[in-house]
Amino acid sequence: MPSAGNVRVVSRIAIEYCTQCRWLLRASWMAQELLTTFTTDIGEVALIPGEGGVFRITVDDAQIWERRADGGFPDIAVLKQRVRDRIAPQRDLGHIDRDRDSAGPGAAG
Repeated sequence: MPSAGNVRVVSRIAIEYCTQCRWLLRASWMAQELLTTFTTDIGEVALIPGEGGVFRITVDDAQIWERRADGGFPDIAVLKQRVRDRIAPQRDLGHIDRDRDSAGPGAAG
């Protein structure tokens, strides 16, 4: 049996989406983006049908995005940063991180 230091911990991401609002395509696109970016850090992405305008994303049961609380849907770059911060904080997201760093205070937008 491998020691705790050799066990790779992978995360579970859940995307709960409103079926009444027909947000399955948006949820599945976000799932695809996350699986492509975090190939070995994610063990599962679950798409969970819901109702009442729900759009909630959790990583290992910790909420990282909720449509009403966060004001709409996440930009994919922001979503990837929030997931990275939870599951692989040392990971560089390439241009996503460089774009964020260059858009500091006073940057033209």
